Amino acid sequence: MESGPAIFAGVVFALFGAGLLAWTGNRLRRREPVAVGVSRVASAAVASVAGTVALTLGAYCLARV
Repeated sequence: MESGPAIFAGVVFALFGAGLLAWTGNRLRRREPVAVGVSRVASAAVASVAGTVALTLGAYCLARV
């Protein structure tokens, strides 16, 4: 009964993390800004860390099922 919410949260975290990392990589490859009005390096670093954390949380949630 409790595995349903854990699976849902794990999938949501994993999809968000993977999507954010793919989007950030795509923006950097095209030399476009990741966030408007912020340093390219700083915004890419923050987005990469957030994507990695979300992907890690998704893997953690799915591993606990």
